[in-house]
Amino acid sequence: MDRLAQLMGNLRALDNIANANGGNRAFGLPGYAASVDYVWNRVSRVPGTRAWKQDFDGLFSQVRSIQLKIGDEDVYVFGLTYSPSTPAEGITAEIVAGPDGAAGCDQSAYKDLDVVGKIVLVQRFRCPTGGTLAGRLLPAARAGAAAVIIYNDVPTNATAGTLSAPSPEHVPGGLINLVDGQRIKDRLAAGDKLEAHFQQTQIVESRVTQNVFVETVDGDPNNVVVLGAHLDSVQAGPGINDDGSGTSLILELFLAMSKYRTKNKVRFAWWGAEENGLLGSRHYCSTISPSDANKILAYLNFDMVARGYIGVSDGDGSSHGSVGPPGSDVIERIYVEHFQQRGIAVTPAILTNGSDYASFWGLLNKPFGFLHTGTGVAQDPCYHQACDTINNPDPQTLTINAQVIFAPDTDFSAGN
Repeated sequence: MDRLAQLMGNLRALDNIANANGGNRAFGLPGYAASVDYVWNRVSRVPGTRAWKQDFDGLFSQVRSIQLKIGDEDVYVFGLTYSPSTPAEGITAEIVAGPDGAAGCDQSAYKDLDVVGKIVLVQRFRCPTGGTLAGRLLPAARAGAAAVIIYNDVPTNATAGTLSAPSPEHVPGGLINLVDGQRIKDRLAAGDKLEAHFQQTQIVESRVTQNVFVETVDGDPNNVVVLGAHLDSVQAGPGINDDGSGTSLILELFLAMSKYRTKNKVRFAWWGAEENGLLGSRHYCSTISPSDANKILAYLNFDMVARGYIGVSDGDGSSHGSVGPPGSDVIERIYVEHFQQRGIAVTPAILTNGSDYASFWGLLNKPFGFLHTGTGVAQDPCYHQACDTINNPDPQTLTINAQVIFAPDTDFSAGN
């Protein structure tokens, strides 16, 4: 069987798992446990390698009921992961616009706004502290808002968004679609006084889940290269590009590499609960012993490699300013040179800390690099959507990314 057929075969298996388990492979739900079993059954009995699972506790979150009404109009709303619940009867209050742009990341921007006891409407924004969602919610909450409704900054349906962790400072929060947020904001700007009703019941509880690992027995144990991809999907869909594609790519690379001896020890990781705030990789990086951490040479991340542009981490900061640890620039250069030699255009990917490389950067200060095909609607209209099925990945894009890390003569002929 050619390599592309094997890559796509894994994606079909993950799609089937999601279809058999409520449409997703999300942490804390049966589809994720079945995904762990699938990877484990393929890697755990390969000669010359060692495989293990790592249990960890993660905060599971699931919305049981939610409603947003503006006047008499029902507006679609997604409950932000780890948001507090409202009272059972919900919150009914005036909805007011919060500050725009970077100002909305700073509580001081609220000093002249009357938001106490009200529901604040703000747009999603990448804040320098706190993140794109918690960074918007917290300033409004600290200014006295009863709840915060964030409207999306892309036109896709709002189906995922996390506050990263519960906090006593949080107030109930929801995420709505861009078109709805703009319409409400326009009415407020025109002078309309609008009453909103927001109700949300969300459970947040600890559940045990797993990371899956396998590594070569051979290779220098004091210079370990770690390759990782997250195994979970969002609750809204099967996650076949995000991140079945990365899962399949490193799975097939492991199986190919297991037939050869390597100079460095190579460790493969399939992370759990990434969509809930990078929980699996954070657990690994925060519990690894100092001596074992010192043996890690570099980390390579593969999160969405089958739909959109060909993206390479901007490790040297030359395009976006944020600079990875020394060595990240070398990884970037190796990737870029590979693509350039083949006449393939590369998009420098900004370091957002939005995937598992952030754990190796922030907790271990390890050099990292990643391949990434983009999350914007222009790159993947099915990002975090129910339509991220087996029909979403582009085999050619997956092939281009796979060829970076497979041998140049690997058979990627069509046949999927």
